[in-house]
Amino acid sequence: MLKKIFFIILIIIVSGISGITADHYLFPYLASTDFFQEHQWLKKSAENTTIINKTEQVYVKEDSSVAKLMSPVTSSIVNVISYPNPDAKVKNKTASDLETQVKNGTGEIVTSDGLIMTYAAAINYDQVKDNSSSQSVNNAGSALAPTYKYKILTGDGNAYDATLQGVDSWSDLAFLKINASNLPVVSFGNFSDYQAGEKVIAIGNNFPDYENRFDSGILSSFDPTENISGQTLSVPEKLEGVFRTDFSAENPPVGGPVVDYSGQIVGIIGSVESNGQTEYFEIPTDKVQSVLNKEIQKGFSANPILGIYYLPITKTLSLTDNLNVDHGALIYSSLGQQGLAVISGSPAQKAGLELGDIITQVDGNDVTLSDNLSTQLYQHKTGDQLKLTVWRAGKTIALDVQL
Repeated sequence: MLKKIFFIILIIIVSGISGITADHYLFPYLASTDFFQEHQWLKKSAENTTIINKTEQVYVKEDSSVAKLMSPVTSSIVNVISYPNPDAKVKNKTASDLETQVKNGTGEIVTSDGLIMTYAAAINYDQVKDNSSSQSVNNAGSALAPTYKYKILTGDGNAYDATLQGVDSWSDLAFLKINASNLPVVSFGNFSDYQAGEKVIAIGNNFPDYENRFDSGILSSFDPTENISGQTLSVPEKLEGVFRTDFSAENPPVGGPVVDYSGQIVGIIGSVESNGQTEYFEIPTDKVQSVLNKEIQKGFSANPILGIYYLPITKTLSLTDNLNVDHGALIYSSLGQQGLAVISGSPAQKAGLELGDIITQVDGNDVTLSDNLSTQLYQHKTGDQLKLTVWRAGKTIALDVQL
């Protein structure tokens, strides 16, 4: 009796396994063949088959440390200390006055042999009255000792004496030199790769103890008409076209870099006093590199002077003022006076430029928002002769200018 029961159970188990195997594997296979495709019961068997695939969840933890992300560039960030020179003879200043002028600023190493770059507002230096030329301010060859001395603190804990090489009057970028070699240098990104909305990091090191500090933000915009002269009107002797960024810090580290998330420099933080307030901006990499290359190759020589005040022509200005041209630099005075638009005795006046003239080309190159008058003038030096194409009273004329 038990044998019969066991035999029946065995038959049921074998039959069940056979049925499941046929339903899930045999019938779907047969239904896919040409011979059995016409049999509907095999098709339905295949349609009712459920294939279960195993899935796995993989958790990836994002590295949220800004310091780790910025590690490729932080070794190139330095602390620039400018302090009164005890050997300097400074008129009308007491020792206590000079003691308050110790300043810590942020800079970056731009050549492996010790060239340091920062922004003029980040340091103390002897300013030259003629702000139209590059300022060689280390009093080299002078019998007078410089008013200030400089130290550079690097990320490896070393301190170096530094010499101020000069301040570029066009960009207000300042350069110092230390006696060192094989230093880590910063890497510059490509200006054309950056658009509004990019996530960026500002790095500062402007406190008495060497310590990098970070601030995150968004690249808000590129303003092609912003002139860093701090004046209402543009002047061609000052850099034009800057980035704006929405950093949370009220006082961004002037002279420090703004860096993308791959460690490439987007721009250098600058500032200007305008209408009693300090405005902050970032000098884009293309202009920074232009200044750097010029100073490395030629050293500090006088930047050229044109001597006008102007408005960069935008689409809005062209339409609202019926200018009949859509690019260029409009020589302008809000009071409508020639003497307030063209500086007396300047190359512009000597060349015959007038109030209301629109400079549309320099040596055949269009003056546009992306290649503005300021940028084109900076490519030249004092003594160069330029041919300006000018739109005047509905006609195009050509003027030669001796810078």
